[in-house]
Amino acid sequence: MKKAYLLTAGIIAGILMIQACTKTQPAIPADDELLDGPVDGLSYAANAQFLAGDKAFNADVFTRQTGLGSIFVATSCGSCHAGDGKGTPFTTLTRFGQTDSTGNQFLHLGGPQLQNRALPGYTAEEIPAGASFSKFTPPANTGLGYIELVSDATILSMADPNDANGDGVSGVPNWNFIPGYVHIPVNAVTQNGKYICRFGKKGSTFDLLQQTVNAYNQDIGITSSFNTKDVYSGSNIDPELSDLTIRNVVFYLQTLKAPVQRSQNDLDVSTGENLFSLINCSGCHRPQLVTGYSPVEALSNKTFFPYTDLLLHDLGSGLDDGYTEGSAETIEWRTPALWGLGLSPNSQGGQYFLMHDGRAGSIEEAIQLHGGEGMQSKNAFNALQENEKLQVIRFLKSL
Repeated sequence: MKKAYLLTAGIIAGILMIQACTKTQPAIPADDELLDGPVDGLSYAANAQFLAGDKAFNADVFTRQTGLGSIFVATSCGSCHAGDGKGTPFTTLTRFGQTDSTGNQFLHLGGPQLQNRALPGYTAEEIPAGASFSKFTPPANTGLGYIELVSDATILSMADPNDANGDGVSGVPNWNFIPGYVHIPVNAVTQNGKYICRFGKKGSTFDLLQQTVNAYNQDIGITSSFNTKDVYSGSNIDPELSDLTIRNVVFYLQTLKAPVQRSQNDLDVSTGENLFSLINCSGCHRPQLVTGYSPVEALSNKTFFPYTDLLLHDLGSGLDDGYTEGSAETIEWRTPALWGLGLSPNSQGGQYFLMHDGRAGSIEEAIQLHGGEGMQSKNAFNALQENEKLQVIRFLKSL
């Protein structure tokens, strides 16, 4: 009888403990509060590859023994993209050495990226005398697979180099040479040996394979079969990372879900969205795009809402850093996607670091930094009533 009593008491105590722990556990975040996670509809095999890429991106931390450096910027992919969100001033990269479309004149001195950290016994890089430079804050990663699948024809259809419609917006694509390992789609458009690129602050990178290979090499000092050049010595060395890992990370980036808009039924949000269009912020930040065919069914022929046209725009002398990539001019920047904007503080220490280099501490400040082709929309925003401005900001924070 005593044993039965003790057993019953033990079971009850266990149940109470489980209930107590359950009550103290944090609630599972809603899907619209997270930037990471796969797109819906992946097959079992695709989901397994996504998880393998997730591990390589977020859990693998490189050391001297696994190929780090000898000079580098970061020790892992995830350290610059916490929760797949935007970076901070502490993870901002420095690029240097190119002032126009004739190419980088400082490649022999470590360009295009500054490796500002070094293993013991090595010396970190410094910006060479006479080199122009710019600082690039790491972007959010989500939804990149959709952006990769926008056709060149669609991008060209949004370009308006001579501002034929008279709205003050005259976006152009970034035409750039691409490495030989990149797979060129059959519908890709070429011009004088160059191709339309779409990733990076200047839109100078062709696809997510090139972006991933460059990041491992330039950010972490890791070679692969795609790029065997050691950033410290300049010599070609054996690959330090397998093709499988590269492919898994690329697939992970391709199949990260698109950010989910919040508060869509809020009247201020819908009003702010209408005002956003009325003052022609949508002239550059196009709300809706469509993907082309993809062997990943979850990405194929999908309508999505990134708020970008993937084109270069002149944003005025205030944002002229004297540095460029590809065919972009120093005053031109690729329109950043706005989706996920409202969740940026989650990875930026509770605050905003916006624009290409994180110089804007709020959405309002980012708007005020728009010059050039963005001047008319900025002035139109400033002419709004105070409550209307707040509605626009509320809409942007819902993305």
